Amino acid sequence: MRKEYRTIKEVVGPLMLVEDVEGVKYNELVKIDQRGGETRLGRVLEVDGDKALVQLFAPSRGLRIAEAKATFTGKAIELKVSRDMLGRVFDGMGDPIDGGAEILPEKSLDVNGSPLNPVARDYPNEFIQTGISAIDGLNTLVRGQKLPVFSMSGLPHADLAAQIARQARVKNTDDKFAVVFAAMGITYEESDFFINDFRRTGAIDRTVMFLNLANDPAVERINTPKMALTAAEYLAFDCGMHVLVVMTDITNYAEALREISAARREVPGRRGYPGYLYTDLATIYERAGRVRGKTGSITLIPILTMPEDDKTHPIPDLTGYITEGQIILSRDLYKKGLNPPIDVLPSLSRLKDKGIGKGKTRKDHADTMNQLFSAYARGKDAKELGAILGEAALSDVDRLYAKFAEEFEKRYINQGFDANRTVEETLDIGWELLKILPRSELKRIRDEYLDEFMPADGATADPERA
Repeated sequence: MRKEYRTIKEVVGPLMLVEDVEGVKYNELVKIDQRGGETRLGRVLEVDGDKALVQLFAPSRGLRIAEAKATFTGKAIELKVSRDMLGRVFDGMGDPIDGGAEILPEKSLDVNGSPLNPVARDYPNEFIQTGISAIDGLNTLVRGQKLPVFSMSGLPHADLAAQIARQARVKNTDDKFAVVFAAMGITYEESDFFINDFRRTGAIDRTVMFLNLANDPAVERINTPKMALTAAEYLAFDCGMHVLVVMTDITNYAEALREISAARREVPGRRGYPGYLYTDLATIYERAGRVRGKTGSITLIPILTMPEDDKTHPIPDLTGYITEGQIILSRDLYKKGLNPPIDVLPSLSRLKDKGIGKGKTRKDHADTMNQLFSAYARGKDAKELGAILGEAALSDVDRLYAKFAEEFEKRYINQGFDANRTVEETLDIGWELLKILPRSELKRIRDEYLDEFMPADGATADPERA
């Protein structure tokens, strides 16, 4: 039986101070009961002698500290998990909000996760097909990877998040694939968009959704990604599924962290964010991966909007240190009407070479990827030179590269948010675009692949032979 305390001394915003406590632990779940029967929840943020600082999961308005009593439960916040979570929508605290019945749990798991021995991790090396050419062809996603999307205010990252969640699958396997979708600090309009889009396409059947709205408490926003990753760990390591976790928007999560830090009067770090922002983000991102001896895996795509479009802002900067690359959206491409507006040149997937090639995608993938990168970069340079000096100053080859860059953006990058291309279709589009250039310019592709996929007569070979 846990002891009740009527020694609540102060409430400031989302924080509550309880004095004369004994045996209280960090992260412990706290119940605050009022005389009218109302119960609120919180967690222990800090313990100093006989004082405990509690973070409330609901607004403190109307809390009468003279009448309230705090009960420390002796355990951390837990999520009740079951296979029946698939197809359901929950709030940031793991409570159903879709009108369905309560989940009958198979077990309850600590939302903070269990420490994972680094030696037990398995290396990511299996291709995940998102159906998006700019990712599959040039910045490949690998099972168990952490690959963030860096967006900007006003860009369609919500549409991209929904598209990836709808279309993603592990190639060359019939293993079960699930999606855990976590949205933090979104509007009602965005919430309706995600729910309706998933239901319209049938993707909801393999998806667990956690939605935290902009008017929900900031403390709940901090809890939402932990709930989502706990559900993902259960589906991956207990149920043997390949799980893709899509989170949007990590910036809203970091803002909530800054708000709580300010309420605690902590010394701020860069741009006012707490000094432990790196550590806090790492506790989220590092829960993705593969474990030796386990069939399932967790692949993570966190989406964040860069404040002031600044890649050096603490949130994208620290995220880039922890994760394995980044997909960057471009405002210029979006203004041209190209969707998804993925800027492939500054984007990077550090594990892409591990997930492509013969037996994974196609044997010509690495060579064509390198050639497309090179040709597009030179084509953009040629277009900029032509804009400054005039097209007359360009050589015939430079004009071909400029034409290639235009066609590459129109046909390869631009595919809309409903097109679901196979990796073979993506590679074939790449070969069609490379025909714009003389064969002598294709120095990054082996002759045997040029002979097979782009013979001298211009007829592309049958890709099934690969």
